[in-house]
Amino acid sequence: MNGVHDMGGMHGMGAIKEDRNEPVFHTTWESRAYGVTRAMGGWRLWNLDASRFQRELIAPVDYFRMSYYERWITALVELMLKNNLVTRTEMESGRPDEGVPARTPTFTADKVPGLISKGVSARRDVAAAASFRVGQRVRARNINPVTHTRLPRYARDKVGTVDRDHGVFVFPDANALFLGEKPQHVYSVRFEARELWGEQANRRDSVYIDLWDDYLAPA
Repeated sequence: MNGVHDMGGMHGMGAIKEDRNEPVFHTTWESRAYGVTRAMGGWRLWNLDASRFQRELIAPVDYFRMSYYERWITALVELMLKNNLVTRTEMESGRPDEGVPARTPTFTADKVPGLISKGVSARRDVAAAASFRVGQRVRARNINPVTHTRLPRYARDKVGTVDRDHGVFVFPDANALFLGEKPQHVYSVRFEARELWGEQANRRDSVYIDLWDDYLAPA
């Protein structure tokens, strides 16, 4: 989407500090945040793209001050409220409202190992015609959606070459809005660094971006 949440290529964000020995979770609450978020997804009231979009709805002033898993929990709370899994009163008090019947989730402990090890694939085994072929020059469309998209701003209106066809996958832009999965081909497109960043980039460098059919046009 257009906003601070699409941080790729933005100026002024500083260097990326790499921690070669970084733990999976820095604190216990982060692991709990991850676990609760995955568990609540077991209700199947939203999908992965909708959850990503919910994080992109966090106000910029809050988004920048939050840590990674703070954003997860903030988005999860809003999804739970929107889908009537909890009430605002319950969230504020930490106790269930009187008279609200208890519901048993379909996601149980025995399903956890499979979910963690295999995940939930977005690949779809359906017939869908490929609009482009390997080796073809393509241009990323110059779209400016206010909703969820996986087409980064720095690649829009830039020309690249299809390096490979990954197959057919769920289209996130539609799925995030519950408009259907709209499965289509996803391509790894190679962009020369100078096409993206200008003459100051190394002429030997390239960036590979996975892009859906609807993001591309013939160059």
